[in-house]
Amino acid sequence: MAPDQVLLSGGEARETADEITAQTGQNLRRIRTRRGYSLDRLAKIAGVSRAMLGQIETGKSSPTLTILSKIALALGIPCAALIAERGETPIVAVPRAKSKILASSDGRFQTRALFPFEGERKVEFYELRIAPHHTENADAHQHGTVENLVVAQGTVEIIAGRQAPHILGEGDAVIFDADVPHLYRNMTGTEAILYLVTTYLEDVRV
Repeated sequence: MAPDQVLLSGGEARETADEITAQTGQNLRRIRTRRGYSLDRLAKIAGVSRAMLGQIETGKSSPTLTILSKIALALGIPCAALIAERGETPIVAVPRAKSKILASSDGRFQTRALFPFEGERKVEFYELRIAPHHTENADAHQHGTVENLVVAQGTVEIIAGRQAPHILGEGDAVIFDADVPHLYRNMTGTEAILYLVTTYLEDVRV
């Protein structure tokens, strides 16, 4: 085999190895965050140092088979899932008839999950419906939780902790730290409809 052919083959092998290392890091971070694990939590469960996990996720280190096996076992996935190329994410439909609906206060406050309710995630999307003149009190969520609301119908008052009240009309939005007690008050004689995006800290569920 000619020398230039050997160099070309070696270069291709190096490029392939780098691609696998980068892909493994991307897969690890994606799966870890979907599981709701912080780096510290995964390090403890897998028996792999936090520093090593960080290097793998950033593509700075290629894990040995032993380390890969420990990580996969901790995440409950096959090793192949960490090194496989990521395919297209399937579209998941959530029909209204099959939506998860939670009601409180004798049905005067309803939340409908606009996402597949099973599993863990860092961001959740809900439709809220508040009966006329009803006030719904919510307990403080876990530390670092943030709520982003937009009013689609009605006029709603929002109070979070000791902050001043905010009155929102149709189309108005607000964002606030929801790790304090807060309330939603429908100020009108008709049903109010809001849409809520709740965001959790990366390590909030560990």
